Amino acid sequence: MSAPIRTGASATEREEIAAAQRMHQLIARSLLVQAIFVASRLRIPDLLAGAARTAEELAEATGAQPAALHRLLRALTGLDVVTLDGDRFALTSLGRSLCSGPHSAAESAIFLGSPAVWSAWGALGDAVLDGQAAFRHAHGAGLFDYLSEHPDELLSFQALMSGQSRLQIPAVLAAYDFTSAQTVVDVGGGQGALLAALLAANPTARGVLCDVPEVVARSGPVLASVAPRCDVVPGDFFKAVPAGADTYVLKLVLHDWDDARAARILHNVRDVIIPGGHLIIIETVMPLGNEYHHAKFLDMNMLVLTEGGRERTEEEYRILLGEAGFTLARVVPTASPLSVVEAIPG
Repeated sequence: MSAPIRTGASATEREEIAAAQRMHQLIARSLLVQAIFVASRLRIPDLLAGAARTAEELAEATGAQPAALHRLLRALTGLDVVTLDGDRFALTSLGRSLCSGPHSAAESAIFLGSPAVWSAWGALGDAVLDGQAAFRHAHGAGLFDYLSEHPDELLSFQALMSGQSRLQIPAVLAAYDFTSAQTVVDVGGGQGALLAALLAANPTARGVLCDVPEVVARSGPVLASVAPRCDVVPGDFFKAVPAGADTYVLKLVLHDWDDARAARILHNVRDVIIPGGHLIIIETVMPLGNEYHHAKFLDMNMLVLTEGGRERTEEEYRILLGEAGFTLARVVPTASPLSVVEAIPG
């Protein structure tokens, strides 16, 4: 609740009160992430995609309590997710981004707003005090071990990764020229969305998808269009990666790990890349300066979710790559928050 600024307040006091009011609003609005999560989990945006509906109609379709659902949707009008006209709610253009589809943001809301992740963020203070993952403080296990024991959350996580890839890949391919690549090994490439797009854009190249067995087992539909030019190799990138390629790609892999484990992955690539080859790291690069950048949120998310994972500056990548026998050649920004860090064997 905002308090009025009294008439007789000094300029300094008015400024302090205004700043406090902005901060109260920021804190309150951040809690509404849960409202977006609940609406996405109930697939409210899909139900509103065709026409406006009342809270009662939506409650009947979802099993929610009508009055409570009305209050949730009314709160979302303040975030420009829905509008309320009379007694009927309708989607805004922003709200349509939560509908099912190839560019949906719903999976982000469903995973990041889930009880497992939300409670881990609640342990951020513990992580700041001792440097250990907040997720482990909250759940007694690391994220990936936890996901392996909770298949529903694992599917949600994989859906989030796939959805983000569909948004990021066009920006990466538009910013970086892969046409000289002959054989591309996508290390930790998930189900192969990036590799499929890369091979589709480069019809003479061959590809190798490498990730853990339970992930690459689901790659068939994703790689179907390029299957004759693509091999799938289950493996552990901490132990070894497929050998003999000229191009190795690591997309959103290194930020999951501390420097020691990231260096181990890089050393494994350095051991097998051919002379004159290229290592392509696709990550957010932490900028200098005070402005907001998505990398600053992701860095906190790594502190919460991972065992030592972090976003790195260009200079930190230079040092990490040098220790693994690579030379940083250039950093190419993209239209997404990701950058392409190109390295060559040193």
